[in-house]
Amino acid sequence: MNRPLALSLSTAFVGAAALTGVSAAPAAAAPAPAPGPAKQAAPSFEGTVALSNCSGSVVKMPNSRPGDRALVLSNGHCLETGMPRPGQVVKDQPSSRSFTLLKANGSNAGTVRASKIAYATMTDTDVSLYEVRSTYQEIESRFGIKALDVETAHPTQGRNITVVSGYWKEKYGCAVDGFAYRLKEDGWTMKDSIRYTADCRTKGGTSGSPVIDNATGKVVGVNNTRNEDGARCTLNNPCEVDENGRVTVHPGIGYGQQTYIIAPCVGEGNKIDLSRAGCTLPKP
Repeated sequence: MNRPLALSLSTAFVGAAALTGVSAAPAAAAPAPAPGPAKQAAPSFEGTVALSNCSGSVVKMPNSRPGDRALVLSNGHCLETGMPRPGQVVKDQPSSRSFTLLKANGSNAGTVRASKIAYATMTDTDVSLYEVRSTYQEIESRFGIKALDVETAHPTQGRNITVVSGYWKEKYGCAVDGFAYRLKEDGWTMKDSIRYTADCRTKGGTSGSPVIDNATGKVVGVNNTRNEDGARCTLNNPCEVDENGRVTVHPGIGYGQQTYIIAPCVGEGNKIDLSRAGCTLPKP
């Protein structure tokens, strides 16, 4: 994972569940491609937020309305309560966490506070959604900040993207290199993860950053991990597993989790409804 800054994950989660289900096929150590010219980081910082240990963004779904309480998107492993266990889903749990809103130029616009963790998991994906006490309309009126729209379609290979970190107030421009059928990291497994080209050299604190399609300005993913040391399937060193069980390691390469799968699970009033048609997020 791109470690939360306030806590070393490798220290906090010694003894986490051992990786299971990986084929015995030998790992193919695929060296990171040589970085090319940095892609233009087209999006601004507007709509992004800084957490105490991670990054995030204020996001809108297709059903979101101006009077709805706003949602903040980040990673499941950024929760203030600690990383969810494999198979665990957190839903509608009280939270008073605060988020620093950023203006387009990266300066601080103000603070909003959560009312609850609406949804979080590290199973199949690595995502958290907080409901905050302010509506989209109130945030725009008071701070001049507009929420980011979540794309409802699967991202496309080759598209230029930007990882926008509210924690560091930095942007990382690259492209969608491809998709990992399964991404395994210690005891966690993620499906259909976005693999970045080498230009996005993310780091601790960038966890939870929105992955934005430069052409549309919409959120297509949430940044969550990078193979830091070239190791295979260990904490901070995710590996890819294909449909046949073959394991591949991409040293230095970062990954994000697709967010189009979230949209079908958000109903009227911005409420998480895991029973809605088309919702495939893990259930408690």
